[in-house]
Amino acid sequence: MPTAEELPAWTEPFAESTRGRLARLPALEAIDREWAWGGSTGAGVTVGIVDSGVEADHPQIAGRVVESLAVELREGEPSVIQDTGTDLFGHGTACAGIIVGMAPDVELVSMRVLGSDLKGKGAAFAAGLEHLIRRPVQVANLSLSSKSEALLPVFHGLADEAYFRRVVLVSAVNNVLGPSYPSLFSSVISVAAHSESDPWRFYYNPNPPVEFGARGLNVPVAWRGGGLTVGTGNSFAAPHITALVALILSKHPGLAPFEVKAVLAAVANNERPG
Repeated sequence: MPTAEELPAWTEPFAESTRGRLARLPALEAIDREWAWGGSTGAGVTVGIVDSGVEADHPQIAGRVVESLAVELREGEPSVIQDTGTDLFGHGTACAGIIVGMAPDVELVSMRVLGSDLKGKGAAFAAGLEHLIRRPVQVANLSLSSKSEALLPVFHGLADEAYFRRVVLVSAVNNVLGPSYPSLFSSVISVAAHSESDPWRFYYNPNPPVEFGARGLNVPVAWRGGGLTVGTGNSFAAPHITALVALILSKHPGLAPFEVKAVLAAVANNERPG
């Protein structure tokens, strides 16, 4: 047997004495929704919402916000500060309401990076996401994206860091065709809208980059001021998948992001070969 000094770098995790134990998945054809999330409420899972803020006292959020943060830019440099549990637009509250409606016992961390016009700087988005990854949360809902080519390597690095820290990133793709980040990175669960009204009905796309389709048209959503509205867009499809991820991780803690993707694909509503 070679000594440790004679082995190439990175081999230590595969030595007999240090091999990690896998979270055991059954064969994919044996996975169904009962196995995936039957009886789960999202308890024990923390979901980060990077958005316009979340109205913590909204009736549909049910007191599930455990921390409210915001990114402040000072002379172009981002810093994470405590926030007041408000939503400057309503968009983040809408996403939070969808998640809590499906996974009622999740804990939410709001990271406000968008303003009252639903716009924000890519640097603030990246800083807020980095903070949540390192906090860490178990899953982050990103119903926003950046088209900045200059920030592409930054978001790519964050997507990799999330993957290795076992933080699942669920990202809406842009409503307009064209590259946007981090939704188009392979380690991220990318989501677009379908037109059906069942919140539990979703599809896997065998021809990515967009991998999953969920309810996103004429969705009843929570809104700022304790209100309700109806929203359409990929932004509202993503939190449906985020909620399912939270349910899966609540029932099967420790699954890696690629395993979560495999479970979602196994139980999607696609037609199966006869």
